[in-house]
Amino acid sequence: MFENLQVFENRYEELTQKLYDPQSAADPELFTALMKESRELEPLVSAYRDYKACQKALEEARELLEESTDRELREMAQEELRDNTGKLAALEEELKLLLLPKDPNDEKNVIMEIRGGTGGEEAALFAYDLYRMYTAYAQSRGWRTEIVSLNETELGGFKEVSFLVDGQGAYSRLKYESGAHRVQRVPETESKGRLQTSAATVAVLPEAEEVDVQIDPRDVEFAVFRSSGAGGQHINKTSSAVRLTHIPTGMVVECQEERSQLQNREKAMRLLRTRLLQQEQEKAGAQLAQSRKTQVGSGDRSEKIRTYNFPQSRVTDHRINLNLYKLEQIMAGDLDEIIDGLIAADRAAQLENQEAGR
Repeated sequence: MFENLQVFENRYEELTQKLYDPQSAADPELFTALMKESRELEPLVSAYRDYKACQKALEEARELLEESTDRELREMAQEELRDNTGKLAALEEELKLLLLPKDPNDEKNVIMEIRGGTGGEEAALFAYDLYRMYTAYAQSRGWRTEIVSLNETELGGFKEVSFLVDGQGAYSRLKYESGAHRVQRVPETESKGRLQTSAATVAVLPEAEEVDVQIDPRDVEFAVFRSSGAGGQHINKTSSAVRLTHIPTGMVVECQEERSQLQNREKAMRLLRTRLLQQEQEKAGAQLAQSRKTQVGSGDRSEKIRTYNFPQSRVTDHRINLNLYKLEQIMAGDLDEIIDGLIAADRAAQLENQEAGR
């Protein structure tokens, strides 16, 4: 079933030799590319080698059963046969998972966009809570975050925030967070202690690199203005905030989080590239863009993927019917159990489709 995997092992051995070659070490760009490919192949090659060793052990056990008349040797061979039969089945499943098509965006950084939806000021406060949850999660994985653009409310909530998550494999895990998130709690703004339901939307976009989207500088209108926060907070007396308008599409992005006009312009360009790539994918009918389009929706609480119920300390992911009674830890960034469950469900669905297509 996995005979063709030998080509991957051969390539892995070739990469290992090249990495020890002084000429490769002298070329940082080449060395990085070789290391990246080697790292990607390693789990598959390791599982394939275990698979071959298990097959060999099974063959030897069968031969021993056929040839030996010694009772103890035959019992030992039967035990080896039982153990390695189960191990081989587990390795076959592991190899099937490793051979599933990889999302080309999985290793990319992401730009996350959170917007307050249904619920007014409470929705904006929830959007802020989600932002804190994701930045805490990123920190726990050693990823770096940077705000690209921010629109605050008077009470400290976020009408809208766009931020970069920079780290290996960021998109592979955060892509499952796209959608409408619902919260049920008594808002700080509620004087009578009534439970309220609000919503915020999350969009996760793989960051576009310059090679992905070419922007003609003549197509971008550049403007500067004085940055300010909600209610006149963080007033900046210099015109460091940046607004970019992409003339062919009419797309506008702003950034005012940095004191330097140059830094704001660089961040705004990163956001513009990412949004333009998303627009191109939507036009082409790309699966990723279509998924985002259906998941994010309008922010109405009926289009939910997850509910955060504060009175019951419960978080429910509706896609996989998962209920966890540890809301405080999840809001503090403990998202791995949810994300691991979503990855497992996604892989199971891919395997099912793969088997059905045979």
